[in-house]
Amino acid sequence: MLDNTDVIQKSSRQTIGPAIDALANSGLEGANVVLQRWMDRELFVRKDDGRFFLADRDGDNYTLRHIVTGDELGTAGRRDLDQIRPNRGVQVVMASALVRFQLNNPDPDVRKTAVAAILADPSAEQLPLLREALEKEETPTVIREMRLAERLLTLKFDEDAAARVAAIESFAGDMSVTARAALNPLLATQMEVSDEEPGDDVNVARTLTPGSEAFPFEAAYQFLVQKGLAPKVIDAAQRDASLISHIVDGKVAGVEVASLDTRDARDDAYAALAAEGVVDPTLTEEQREDLVDGHTFYEAYVQPKVITDAALDTLGSIETKVSLYQFLDLAMDALSLASIYFLAAIGLAITFGVMGVINMAHGEFIMMGAYTGYVVQQYVPDKTLSIVVSLPLAFAVGFAAGVILERLVIRWLYHRPLETLLATFGVSIALQQLAKNIFGTQARPLTSPDWLAGSWEINSIASISYIRIAIFVLALIFFAALLLVLNRTRLGLEVRSVTQNRRMASSMGINPERINMLTFGLGSGIAGIAGVAIGLYAQVTSELGQQYIVQSFMTVVVGGVGNVWGTLTGATLIGFLQKGIEWFNPSNTLAAQTYMIIFIIIFIQFRPRGIFALKGRAAEA
Repeated sequence: MLDNTDVIQKSSRQTIGPAIDALANSGLEGANVVLQRWMDRELFVRKDDGRFFLADRDGDNYTLRHIVTGDELGTAGRRDLDQIRPNRGVQVVMASALVRFQLNNPDPDVRKTAVAAILADPSAEQLPLLREALEKEETPTVIREMRLAERLLTLKFDEDAAARVAAIESFAGDMSVTARAALNPLLATQMEVSDEEPGDDVNVARTLTPGSEAFPFEAAYQFLVQKGLAPKVIDAAQRDASLISHIVDGKVAGVEVASLDTRDARDDAYAALAAEGVVDPTLTEEQREDLVDGHTFYEAYVQPKVITDAALDTLGSIETKVSLYQFLDLAMDALSLASIYFLAAIGLAITFGVMGVINMAHGEFIMMGAYTGYVVQQYVPDKTLSIVVSLPLAFAVGFAAGVILERLVIRWLYHRPLETLLATFGVSIALQQLAKNIFGTQARPLTSPDWLAGSWEINSIASISYIRIAIFVLALIFFAALLLVLNRTRLGLEVRSVTQNRRMASSMGINPERINMLTFGLGSGIAGIAGVAIGLYAQVTSELGQQYIVQSFMTVVVGGVGNVWGTLTGATLIGFLQKGIEWFNPSNTLAAQTYMIIFIIIFIQFRPRGIFALKGRAAEA
């Protein structure tokens, strides 16, 4: 460094190169430390012999230290030293040289840090250094990061267009934010204007139409003014100010000031001054329109056509893949929502199908199940065990509550649907108030186990929470269990018999009232289990069930009352329909629900018995 003392002390970006190269290529141990301290303005030079030190101020003197080891080497006065203060341009050159040291450091973590530093502040000078280091790299993880950085720098800085195109095309289908952030700047445009159509040598992105919503007439004219192709617009206030400044003996351009009491009169006086060359002329609206019409406005890509074509094709492939995964994400959300609606509605489908009872208190059985899970967690701290205990207990609570409601209220109101609706609506309000009295109005937490925390992320676009996956699996289990109960057990056979033909079932020795009670209890118990599942991700409040009662009824009506397959189909249809509407209008979920209800109303007009219409008594009703 002594040979370059003068250059170092009076450094600039143009002259500092030899000194930095000498240090970087010296092979001396600690050269990178010296370069870092030089860049950080920690170096001092002693004037009499040109030696470099680190220096700590101690009163009027400095304590000198070795620039690599930091060992003390004596003292010096303030006037004996000069601090080396490289400017920003010199520091940029130093940073590139420092990257060279870091890319060849034996520690792979240091090399990774160097690659990250390159990506944070890329420059053309770093590209050959990165390629040189990549040829020697042997660590797989570092190679992967270096290759990514090399591609990013190539598409941005390489002078060979073919190499840039190859680097751009290598990102085809890459949905990472890094890829899109690198490709989008290649499509940067700038507005241009010409008095003729742009030639083939101009990479036109789009032509602008003056007067359109995207490109108003005033914006077009102002751009002509900016380019020096049209005079500035002189507004009325400026014209009036010019008239005032040219009043001579009570006249302006030979016109009495007193007569300039209208806009037209003042404009005529201003035109007279312009004719005399005293003021700048103003254009009429027609003249301005002629100027704008006589030019072509367009946006041109900054990059050459071969680069922008490659970038557009690559971004197109990325957007196609992104769209596919967005659809997959939407489908997973819809399936998740459908599984929730299925759990909430299957109990209602059984009671409604068998008994023909419109139970407006069904949502409160869901709420009971959620609160049951909350209470269990107060006594069972293990979250997994608490859920295992909560599911059968919630079924038992819901079953008991359903049997009580059926015995005390429903059994007296069969074949009186309006009274049943009003009675169960009253029960619904009473149960909500009871829940508020017991648990309060604040939401209660129903915490999921740790293994249900987080999400299954397919990529940065598509993901689904483990809780929703668990609810989906639970819905499938209950679907299979209900099919087994209804098709393979005596209870199921009796339920189906009563559903299809109550009189015939009674004549065969089946007690319809007992079946009604057990069916109502079964449907209510299933609602309790649904409450535990829903409470794992929703807020447990007294109004929890009301959020699902409308969707539950729609699911039953669309699928077909009393049919498990119909409930599954209806839940799937409504889940996908709601998510699809929300995708078109994501900021207004209330509107989505409104559109969904309208669709259901129209659907019922064409298929009033649902997708899977029952035969027998239900079909004849």
